[in-house]
Amino acid sequence: MRLRRPIATFNKYVTNHIQGLWAWLLPPWAVVYHTGRSSGRAFRTPVVGFKTSEGFAIPILYGPQSHWVKNLLAAGGGEIQRVGKRYKLVDPRVVPASEITAKGIAGLYTRAGDSTLVATLGERV
Repeated sequence: MRLRRPIATFNKYVTNHIQGLWAWLLPPWAVVYHTGRSSGRAFRTPVVGFKTSEGFAIPILYGPQSHWVKNLLAAGGGEIQRVGKRYKLVDPRVVPASEITAKGIAGLYTRAGDSTLVATLGERV
């Protein structure tokens, strides 16, 4: 876990800006829209996520202290854009990755970290 935070910081300031240009178009990539807990500022974070029987599952590869995770939990949701379509993310919760029942690549990836953020896809916005 010690190496994950420096990689997360690099991604936040470098990689996310590049991936944000195309992530909203190419599944399994997506862009999560969330609001800062203290600043109230709007943020966009590229993620990899999958529709599963538990809801929309996003692996938390850099730990639950990631700002996008904290922001979604604090706000009770946010929005996600995938394949050019934007939806509300409702009722986000962090579950142990071992509880995800998805099969194939979705199952492998959503269980790659210790935990996964799961939310319900709400109405299209």
